[in-house]
Amino acid sequence: MTDIPFLSLAIWVPIIGGLVVLATGSDRNAPLARTLALVTAVFGFAVTIPLYTRFDVASAAMQFTEARSWVWASHFKFDYYLGVDGLSVWFVLLNAFITIFVVIAGWQVIRDRVAQYMAAFLIMSGLMNGIFAALDGVLFYVFFEASLIPLYLIIGIWGGPNRVHAAIKFFLFTLAGSLLMLLALLYLYSVSGSFNILDWHRLPLGMGAQSLIFFAFLIAFGVKVPMWPVHTWLPDAHVEAPTGGSVVLAAIALKLGAYGFLRFSLPIVPNAAVEYAPLVIALSLIAVVYIGLVALVQADMKKLVAYSSISHMGFVTLGFFMFNLFGIEGALIQMISHGFVSAAMFLCIGVLYDRMHSRQIADYGGVVKTMPKFAAFFMLFAMANAGLPATSGFVGEFTVILGAVQYNFWVAFLAATTLILGAAYTLWMYKQVVFGAVANDHVAQLVDLDAREFLFLAALAFCVLAMGLYPFPFTEVMHASVNELLRHVTAGKL
Repeated sequence: MTDIPFLSLAIWVPIIGGLVVLATGSDRNAPLARTLALVTAVFGFAVTIPLYTRFDVASAAMQFTEARSWVWASHFKFDYYLGVDGLSVWFVLLNAFITIFVVIAGWQVIRDRVAQYMAAFLIMSGLMNGIFAALDGVLFYVFFEASLIPLYLIIGIWGGPNRVHAAIKFFLFTLAGSLLMLLALLYLYSVSGSFNILDWHRLPLGMGAQSLIFFAFLIAFGVKVPMWPVHTWLPDAHVEAPTGGSVVLAAIALKLGAYGFLRFSLPIVPNAAVEYAPLVIALSLIAVVYIGLVALVQADMKKLVAYSSISHMGFVTLGFFMFNLFGIEGALIQMISHGFVSAAMFLCIGVLYDRMHSRQIADYGGVVKTMPKFAAFFMLFAMANAGLPATSGFVGEFTVILGAVQYNFWVAFLAATTLILGAAYTLWMYKQVVFGAVANDHVAQLVDLDAREFLFLAALAFCVLAMGLYPFPFTEVMHASVNELLRHVTAGKL
């Protein structure tokens, strides 16, 4: 336990701040709404910093725990039970950090329903922190489902021409998967008498029950990742979402499913996880290779980066189910790196879209001649997306490939094709957009980055380079928890 409830602050500061922003009302008070949103986002990040500075890297136990009785009923007991370990702490910080950029990115672009827009992102930030911190099954499910609502509204209200279709598709896919997870949670309660997730980690289950629970979790979390073949909602959601929505969707929302595998699938049903690991590895390799090829033929920049995200998240699920240190730690590093790089890529596309109102690659060319500062940042993030050494994108992918070599050479061989495919589609897009002759009068009239845009791209560039050059501060936090998870999975419970 801790005297200061840092996790509760990380959850409720953004939510309460979002409600205050919402209360500012109409667009007459838009400047006030923006200012309050930025103050809330910065304070929301500040309260998460002690989670890292005070974290005991030698311990695999849950830290900063908070436990309070929440709801008593005749048959059920739900607890407000929070805690983080090396598997989750970085994602609370990442989520709070990215929220600041989302607020800044929408500062001038969003002119209608400004308070509602800012409030939706702040409330969603708090709910997502709740997902990463929840240690009670019902609490996790409430946060998991509630986080769909703000993102659904963001896509459906501030999105593109087909926003309603994309929002409904996103909502139905993720809700359908979540219902299977709810059934699994209720079954676990029925055999344990508790909704405590840590109690479920110690629950002895037969192979039949483990198999059913494993597939329920696989579908629920696989939709969120998203894994092939339940990935089709993601490109539509990205294309129609406003820039901030795409940033949060790629940087944070996709991590919720991957985190679910670590917190639920591997520790609760370890025997089934080992038994069906080849299936998950096969699906992951399809995502890495096939979706990488699909990205090569995209004409829309957002759709290309969306498919790139599916391919990169395939690396994450691949790393988890090889059950070795390199695989799991590499996947966790890849998740954090993808949070930085995907956010930066979508922000760069947003910078261009704000000026040209087009995401079509064919509408650009010669951008470097009119926007040299932007072109330099875009180059760095494109290289990180392709896995260039000394960037964060390289660290995670290379570590997962090392784990794959330990697992099976041919799995490593197929996984390594992402280094070729990622470079191919990312550099092709960059070449078409940035290099060559100035394509048209619209490109000729482009204005380079303003101070606001330079600020958020420079901050993300620092993160990408810092993690690529010195990943130790990121990896030292996760060592103990990953080792404990591996001991638990390999020992099994039968």
